[in-house]
Amino acid sequence: MSIFLSNEIIVFLLIELILIVLMAISQVNIVSILRHWDFDATTPLQYALEKKNYLVNTILYFTVTCKVILFLFFIQSLNSLAGIVPGAMCSAGVVGSNHYGNALLLLKLLLIFGFGLWLIVNKLDLASITFPYLKRKYLLFTLLFVGVLGEFVLEILYFSNIPLTVPVFCCSVVFQAPKLPFGYTQTLLVLFFYTLLGAIVLFNTLKQTMASFTCNLLFLFIAYYAITYFFGLYIYEMPNHKCPYCMLQKEYYYIGYLIWGSLFLGIFFGIMPFLIERITKKSYVHLLKYSSICLLITAIVCSFYVVRYYFMTGVLL
Repeated sequence: MSIFLSNEIIVFLLIELILIVLMAISQVNIVSILRHWDFDATTPLQYALEKKNYLVNTILYFTVTCKVILFLFFIQSLNSLAGIVPGAMCSAGVVGSNHYGNALLLLKLLLIFGFGLWLIVNKLDLASITFPYLKRKYLLFTLLFVGVLGEFVLEILYFSNIPLTVPVFCCSVVFQAPKLPFGYTQTLLVLFFYTLLGAIVLFNTLKQTMASFTCNLLFLFIAYYAITYFFGLYIYEMPNHKCPYCMLQKEYYYIGYLIWGSLFLGIFFGIMPFLIERITKKSYVHLLKYSSICLLITAIVCSFYVVRYYFMTGVLL
């Protein structure tokens, strides 16, 4: 039996291939635009390039939007594969079934952040009459296109190497203790979680983009461990159930989508203003307030499960 017999995987890879073809067509036109673009020129070539620029942007908006939707479809497909891969109880076993899974998931997250950055830079470029960021946004897209090609190769390697006859490790084994970074205890990890969150909200209020950028990257690292090894215990109401994926399933009312979604959105809004300033020299600090809102939602939802469990049982896990 092959993993490619799964309808979800066939559809997923087919759509990915179609998007790559569209992006490749756009990339060919981008090379032409980068080579010959001169906004001050009044030649027929420049006029044709400007029309081609709008066409390329339309295609790229479509492909980037589809890539974001496909990421959610990919996560859902991992959950469905848990019923096919022997030993897998959730996405943890499927992702960790070979050496390519974690690298692929990380690359997908980086590309999502990169596409989000491109969308913002592209919006600023189109809003200006002279297209001041055209070359920079297309150079950024070229890097993203190379990343998408690498992503597709990783997808083929990953799906073709998922074992269907040998049992894989389930989440209880993959995330067994001790796994906390630097020897942190759960108490210290949670303390860092709330301290960093407070610092981010403060820096966002003060509109300190570089400080917020740094703290958000650190918070992403700390929040992953805090949610997996502390808050998740109260979601599952089990002291030994440590997994970032099971909370995405219907048994837990898909609460993981809200927790991880708000976390990643908060990090995205927190790091983008600094990156946009570096690329466009324009201030985009209004995104910082959305960062604070999203991260506070993450913290409130996580804290709710801890408080609820304590009131129900009178003890902490």
